[in-house]
Amino acid sequence: MNTLFDKIWDAHVVDKVEDGPTQLYIDRLYCHEVTSPQAFDTLRDKGIKAFRPDHIVAMPDHNTPSDQQEVINDPIGRKQVETLKANCEEFGIKHFQMGSKDNGIIHVVGPEKALSLPGMTIVCGDSHTSTHGAVGAIAMGIGTSEVAQVLASQCILQSKPKTMRINIEGKLAEGVTAKDVALYIMARMTTAGATGYAVEYAGSTIRSMSMEGRLTLSNLSIEMGSRAGLIAPDETTFAYLKDREYAPKGEAWDKAV
Repeated sequence: MNTLFDKIWDAHVVDKVEDGPTQLYIDRLYCHEVTSPQAFDTLRDKGIKAFRPDHIVAMPDHNTPSDQQEVINDPIGRKQVETLKANCEEFGIKHFQMGSKDNGIIHVVGPEKALSLPGMTIVCGDSHTSTHGAVGAIAMGIGTSEVAQVLASQCILQSKPKTMRINIEGKLAEGVTAKDVALYIMARMTTAGATGYAVEYAGSTIRSMSMEGRLTLSNLSIEMGSRAGLIAPDETTFAYLKDREYAPKGEAWDKAV
């Protein structure tokens, strides 16, 4: 039986290396200031451009002060943020810079602006990229050399993980949150119990969760070793994404759904 993960993965396969990894097409690459500088340097050293810059979104989030002040006092953090801005300008990549209304934590901004959509493959040089799986996407954290791969080709070489379904049933008691559910699963699975797997969360408890709860649950998937955690899109997903800035509009929305 093909899982949701299988269906999305198979729809994005470009080629398969014999006795090796899969060449997987990536719909959305997110970049931040910490894991992208060397990736951009790789392109610069090879004299190549970003292959599909319109599929890439960058924003500083690891080194930005929480009060969004214009000056970053830490010299290393300031250098990283300035370098990201320069790289985005050079390679023509959409950049939600610090201090702008669009800037924020990548894993919050992506879903809130509907840059992350059901059926997508999404990667970022950040372990908590699994967050975006809450909208029904395959979302994985990758390394800096892999960020360079996607910048250059909009593809990545990946071995397909195994799949695991976790069903949670019943109504949560008052005061019990999605994070409590995640911690309970981790307690049962251990911190390495899902290593090598992509996890799909299902069951009545999951279906009754808000998108914020689903995002929290998917975010914490990596804490038990999983590469990705995803939830099948439903009316809750569609209601959350509809009419957001980068969601399809009108007839395109109806067709996409």
